[in-house]
Amino acid sequence: MKRRIVCLAFATVALSAALGAAEPETVLITLHPKAGAEQELADVIARHYEIAQRLDLLQPDAVHLTLRGADEGDRPYFVEILTWRDAAVPDHAPKEIQTIWSAMNRLVEPRSGRPGLDIVPVRPVTRQK
Repeated sequence: MKRRIVCLAFATVALSAALGAAEPETVLITLHPKAGAEQELADVIARHYEIAQRLDLLQPDAVHLTLRGADEGDRPYFVEILTWRDAAVPDHAPKEIQTIWSAMNRLVEPRSGRPGLDIVPVRPVTRQK
């Protein structure tokens, strides 16, 4: 009986550690809209953030930015920086988020050897207010 209690206690501690080990993940997302899809993509990006926030998928105190730029051919692109509350969120995204991702993929195109939608995990170095 004593052995079972020790095993159960060990399993509980291990499970608690695993659950508590959920680390936020900051990502830099670059999106290259197809010609004529710039505004629709901007709207989808905004909706993505609103839905992710409503579903409590984002780190509440993290910085969120959506930026617009133009490449050397003067073609627009967007960059979004956000932090998932847990690095596992994208792998287990709810259907509502997956639907938004499908819309994003439909509105982008590859450029300069890069995918139309490029996601890179990044790590904050400094944070200023």
